[in-house]
Amino acid sequence: MSDIIQIGVAEKCELWKLESRFFPSKVGGKPAWLELKNIPDAKQLACNHCKNPCIFLCQIYAPYEEDEKAFHRTLFVFICKNVDCCKENYNGNIKVLRSQLERINEFYLPDPPLESQDWRSDICVDSWCKTCHVCGIFSSYHCSKCKNINYCCQLHQIWDWKTSHKKLCKIKQSLNCKNILFPELELVIEPEESNQDIDVIERKEIEKFKDLIDKGQAGCLQSEDIDNDLLKLANNEDKTFSKFRKRIQNKPNQVLRYNRGGKPLFISSSHQPLDIPNCEKCKSARQFEFQIMPQLLLYLQIDDILNNIDWGILTIYTCKNSCITESKYVEEYVWKQDIVIENSSKNTHIIKK
Repeated sequence: MSDIIQIGVAEKCELWKLESRFFPSKVGGKPAWLELKNIPDAKQLACNHCKNPCIFLCQIYAPYEEDEKAFHRTLFVFICKNVDCCKENYNGNIKVLRSQLERINEFYLPDPPLESQDWRSDICVDSWCKTCHVCGIFSSYHCSKCKNINYCCQLHQIWDWKTSHKKLCKIKQSLNCKNILFPELELVIEPEESNQDIDVIERKEIEKFKDLIDKGQAGCLQSEDIDNDLLKLANNEDKTFSKFRKRIQNKPNQVLRYNRGGKPLFISSSHQPLDIPNCEKCKSARQFEFQIMPQLLLYLQIDDILNNIDWGILTIYTCKNSCITESKYVEEYVWKQDIVIENSSKNTHIIKK
């Protein structure tokens, strides 16, 4: 466990830098697979609710420096884009997979890659297996007419046929399926700046304001230049949400927080996990590794954010031993926490978008 929390921000870059040969951390596009021969198929990535394959959301390169068997290590996150599968505090529409390799392996050189567009472009998943033209996972279908375009499932084959391939099939071509994928961006990882000074100042302001409330003198200040967030906090706002907002204010555009062996930054005091299941493969305990922040939704080019996929935070827990199994992509555990506002007048719960 490191005392330094790493945060990730999404930035545009040249797309060749996000290919497997450079061990990228990234958002959107197709997965940049680590192990290139035994990539997951539609069954392994099926949404628990609708059974359709989940779409790639993001990945983070997170090697275990102290463990030779995890010299290369990447965690992949997938999500179902069907809005009906996105339910309050429900994780069945999200999949997390872990893949790792030793330094000496059949796919990559033991030395670090050269950051050049022309360097070893032969290191790619298509050299080892067929991938879905639509989403990039393992393909078990192909177009029966041209036999040139591969798909992971009939759903993606039908989708591609209707959107582009029908017109191009005879010439054995197909357009890139960008609109089913999320925009492709680099995840730039950097240390979190300290919030200690901000915490001290805000704590003093909160105490001062509570003292004014006790003396009945707060009313005259409410029309002055008082921060609305401070007012809410002093009037019993969810302390966990307040802590969340304060913690990210130095870097409000952060889309990911990494702190292996640490603790998540929860967004609400409700629906926090009490018992994380052990690794199904080796039975060892899982530990928190990273979380995906709500800010990532802003980068996904979602047309109707009020009626689409949503989350408060996604916290990912991984096998503490980062165990090796026959499966080259091992499923890990994700906990989805939404921001739920109780509407007392209607006795309902609303996910805050």
